Amino acid sequence: MTLLADAGAQAPAAVVHALYPLVSAEATAEASDAAAGAAVEPADLEQAVWLRLLELLADRRPPADPARWVRATVRAEVRRARRTARRERPYADETTADHARGPERSAVGADERRALHAAVGRLPGRCAGLLTAMLAPGDPTYREIAGKLGMSQGSLGPIRSRCLGCLRRMLAAEVVVPELRG
Repeated sequence: MTLLADAGAQAPAAVVHALYPLVSAEATAEASDAAAGAAVEPADLEQAVWLRLLELLADRRPPADPARWVRATVRAEVRRARRTARRERPYADETTADHARGPERSAVGADERRALHAAVGRLPGRCAGLLTAMLAPGDPTYREIAGKLGMSQGSLGPIRSRCLGCLRRMLAAEVVVPELRG
């Protein structure tokens, strides 16, 4: 098979262009076939294959049989993803079921909420009102918030983004970073 015969000088862009449909089809097929095992996204498989191909092109010329190479590489990447998924374990954190309901967690959560609302109250301009409205317990929609504050609905997102950045900077300045031990 001469998939790369029309690729001219074998530039990486020409090789990618020639192999794109095959890599996409193989990755999609293997990802859907791998559904019983690890959850593998076709885009992740494609990216891994392109990386392997570019590494191969940096060392030497393209593979003699590109179709076979693509199939083998996609299958190898699926196997690697399955092995990785089997070995991965979630972190044990404080929000697990046994700690989530304790009185300590309730007290810490209430303290965090008070600190957040106090910081939101110190924000400049319209930020305090906007973020207070967004933190309301009724979970209001953008339309309801815009009507309440007399703002256009389209401006809420950009203003919210700026306000959250301001809040992030304010809280970062207040939080003391613990020193490394050992």
